[in-house]
Amino acid sequence: MLTQYNPNPVKSNGVDDCSVRAVAKALDVSWETAYVMLMMAGYSMGDMPHSNTVIGAVLRQNGFQREFPPNDCPDCFTVEEFCELNPEGTFVVFSQGHTATVVDGDLYDSWDSSGNTIIFVWYRDEEPVFEKEEE
Repeated sequence: MLTQYNPNPVKSNGVDDCSVRAVAKALDVSWETAYVMLMMAGYSMGDMPHSNTVIGAVLRQNGFQREFPPNDCPDCFTVEEFCELNPEGTFVVFSQGHTATVVDGDLYDSWDSSGNTIIFVWYRDEEPVFEKEEE
């Protein structure tokens, strides 16, 4: 289920800050704190704050691990399906050009990205489930 989430201090929605919003929600910090964390990591790594490498470094420093969908089905998990399969835990989901957060099966995003295909997921406590039930 989509929960509208936009912690941007001026509620701007067109500033390419999905990584800041996702990190803020996943780490339970303010948008400003997440922004500074990503900027400092990007600066120290010589990379942009919204790059997968920088986002991953910040998440890893905060106890997250990365997981990929199974090799036999690399393009078959939408964010919506992932939410249904993962009713517990905090996950940062990456899709083509977008990052969002799933908490206890709910998608937190400023727009409905539930139809996006997942490329990989960062998780901290609950290991992600990527197994669809046989029909």
